[in-house]
Amino acid sequence: MAAVMALAPILFLLLGLSALFSAAETALTGASRARMHQLERDGDGGARRVNQLLTDRETMIGAVLLGNSLINILASALTTQVITRAIPGAWGVAAATGIMTVLILVFAEVLPKTLAILRSDDVARFLSAPTLLVVKVFGPIIYAIQYVVRKTLGLLGVHLGMEMDVLAAHEEIRGAVEYHHSEGLVESHDRWMLGGVLDLAEMDVSEVMVHRKEIATLDVSLSPREIVEDVLESGHSRVPLYRNDPENIVGILHAKDVLQAITDADGKIDTIDVAAIVREPWFIPETTSLKDQLAAFLKRRTHFALVVDEYGALQGLVTLEDILEEIVGEIEDEHDEAVSGVKPAEDGSIMVDGSVTIRDLNRAMNWDLPDDEAVTIAGLLIHEVRRIPDPGQTFTFHGHRFVVLERKVNRITRLQIWPAAERQDG
Repeated sequence: MAAVMALAPILFLLLGLSALFSAAETALTGASRARMHQLERDGDGGARRVNQLLTDRETMIGAVLLGNSLINILASALTTQVITRAIPGAWGVAAATGIMTVLILVFAEVLPKTLAILRSDDVARFLSAPTLLVVKVFGPIIYAIQYVVRKTLGLLGVHLGMEMDVLAAHEEIRGAVEYHHSEGLVESHDRWMLGGVLDLAEMDVSEVMVHRKEIATLDVSLSPREIVEDVLESGHSRVPLYRNDPENIVGILHAKDVLQAITDADGKIDTIDVAAIVREPWFIPETTSLKDQLAAFLKRRTHFALVVDEYGALQGLVTLEDILEEIVGEIEDEHDEAVSGVKPAEDGSIMVDGSVTIRDLNRAMNWDLPDDEAVTIAGLLIHEVRRIPDPGQTFTFHGHRFVVLERKVNRITRLQIWPAAERQDG
């Protein structure tokens, strides 16, 4: 009995230390990085230590687990030694195991971790100083353990890189946005905007460009008056000029330059030297990511680029507005035509132009049609059915019903779509 009484304060001390280790592990891994950074900028020392620990999360967790394991093993060993004196043999070992399992599970694991989850930021800041000390003490041991683990996994064909996975960080942010949207804390429009920012690095300009068949171009051989009239009637601020072949772009004509030239010529349009105000075209490869192209637009201070393939053939054009629309949605001004290509019908279906992009349709209708294999809604239909369908044919996939309404040569120009909740079988 005396041995048990002597063990009690030591056991309580060890369980308390184990509880602190468990709380530190849970709180530090669950702390808000954004709030910690903000608190550190405000001069909070605890937040600064938390950020320091999280810069090497693997070492921090390893040190905490090592300390916690040592304490739990020590507590179990001492308890087993004392109890087996009172209850010799296997029954004493079983009793010690049962007692320590309950004590460690309740008081050193569940209770402290529950508190840490409820107040993770506060607990993390409170325990940051002792945890930092533990990491410094056990750091060399953890590095040795990490080396052994990596070498062992390497023999099994699993290679772990030391660098941070940036894509994993992006997916973590995207997952947080999706979760808060499902909880009603993030509106749909904000969800699309945040997702659009993350998608810029994963999308190429070919996915948002205006196709070459839809580009409004002008023949450079036209008279100055014809060119000026066509530029003003086009509704675009920049118009490509071609020579002989519409895909042979030789320059870009800016509407502001045209108006300035008219002013300089005192309104004598026929005397304007169009060649003097034509700007050099900027060609970019179709594989350029939207993130890189956005940076290039800002660096060159221009908003217009022509997209070419690997053979130098014109594929389309992309503007700064096209990229921004991937973030904020459709941008329309007083000169744009208010035609989105998406029109709800009275029967609950949606009339959609085949050229409407899947991303725009998803945003307009709050759908989740996949856009990995196709850019436009017509492209998605062709990808799914593996052929160019005829008018009147009906297909069902991704929880929606698609009816082909119009087809011109090899292009699907008009579809009718029933969403999952409103789908009809008739």
